[in-house]
Amino acid sequence: MGLICAYRFAPQQAGCALDVAALQQQLAAGLPAGHFVWLHLNLSHSGCQRWLRTSLPALPQAFYEQLGAGTGSTRLEHVDEALLAVINDVTFEFDRSVTDVASMWACATPQVLVSARLKPLRAIDQLRASVKRGAAFASPLGLLVHLLQDQADILIRIVRDTTASVDALEDSLLAHRLGDRRAELAALRRMLVRLQRLLAPEPGSVFRLLNKPPAWVNDDDLQDLRESTEEFSLVLGDLVSLVERIKLLQEELAAMLNEQTNRTLFTLTLVTVLALPINMVAGFFGMNVGGIPFAANPHGFWLLVALVAGFTLLVGRWAFRWRERF
Repeated sequence: MGLICAYRFAPQQAGCALDVAALQQQLAAGLPAGHFVWLHLNLSHSGCQRWLRTSLPALPQAFYEQLGAGTGSTRLEHVDEALLAVINDVTFEFDRSVTDVASMWACATPQVLVSARLKPLRAIDQLRASVKRGAAFASPLGLLVHLLQDQADILIRIVRDTTASVDALEDSLLAHRLGDRRAELAALRRMLVRLQRLLAPEPGSVFRLLNKPPAWVNDDDLQDLRESTEEFSLVLGDLVSLVERIKLLQEELAAMLNEQTNRTLFTLTLVTVLALPINMVAGFFGMNVGGIPFAANPHGFWLLVALVAGFTLLVGRWAFRWRERF
């Protein structure tokens, strides 16, 4: 059936873990007022959706249609007196240095919160840890708000770590010790742009929900949702600023590399120009024709060497003085 965990929540009490049999019994008997259950499912299990349709037939059809639909933009919407959410989060894998993003789908009703994912996610793992530590929640929306706050905390850590990396790269660039770090900057920018593209729609969808919330949502949960969304918007603003900062570093690094390339090409051109008199004189004296200058002079070779060297020095001095102007 793909059930990862299930908890029952009562007013002012911590969540109580349920096994499969106890969960099915609770769902069949119904829950008292103020009580609700949280089910977290693994969609990679073949019988997950079939069991979910059988056990919770009251969930809206729109929730089942979006399950496993692939990574999409984050959103929170109101459908048939239920809250549907698509939450993108960082995958929970220790052996990867590159941040990967995956989706989690959730549906909240007055007495049930269902969350489902294909890959382990960091935010949902932190939520499970909070429930195990005894955190109390008054409603399914309270759990969902806590999940969004954990998602914002993870994004804050990503932005903080990336900012530290960008600071180090910027210091190296100012000290002209950066080298060719374009691949590293491009990887950081690609990761942040992907997070921005997936997470940016979230505040707008939440604010639309706050304008027309379901009737069963209380004011305290709405206030918590509003505060978490405002905090998330600030984090997204920091992420956008960091992307622009990386873009400027890439442009500065490209300009430095272009300048170095131009200087190298200019130096090679000067060397070619300075060697031109020597090649021309060697070509003239290698024709083996009559009238070659200094052919009968015992010091002719050294005279030509002095003449060519003096001309080369004059041309070189002029060329390098001209180069210093640019």
